[in-house]
Amino acid sequence: MKRIFFALVICIGLSSNQVIAQASVCGNFHRQACYMEGTKKDKRAFMYNAQSKSGLFAQGSVSKMRCVVYKGNDYRISVCCETILGDKVNFKIYDARTNELLFDNTKNDNTQQFEFQAATTRQLIIEATVPTGEVKEEKGKAENAACVGLLIENKVSDRVGFSQY
Repeated sequence: MKRIFFALVICIGLSSNQVIAQASVCGNFHRQACYMEGTKKDKRAFMYNAQSKSGLFAQGSVSKMRCVVYKGNDYRISVCCETILGDKVNFKIYDARTNELLFDNTKNDNTQQFEFQAATTRQLIIEATVPTGEVKEEKGKAENAACVGLLIENKVSDRVGFSQY
């Protein structure tokens, strides 16, 4: 009985280490690979938003995530990926309530960055798609999977015109 319990503990420990290792493969990819402009000292620059995420994607895979944007803020959404899958990821932004398509980078020269001002507070759905095609082999990496990062940055919008105080 003790041997079974000991073997079970070892198996659980090994499998949890495997899960942690897989999760850490792309954990902070968006912080390392996507371009961030601002610093905490510069009040007018974009700042890191904690809704940013990274993940391991296979060719042709699609993933969606929810994001909340707040009225009175400017946002910049950047998508970046490892070169093994190419350098372009397709992404679309939808209004979560109405499912209205707000932005599609394939209709905007495949730009990997989008800036906008939130007119109202609302939830968005960001859909990222990794295109299929030739893959480059890299040592220690899966042949058809790579890290993709979604970096969300925000700043308080500048007051323009005759603003009321």
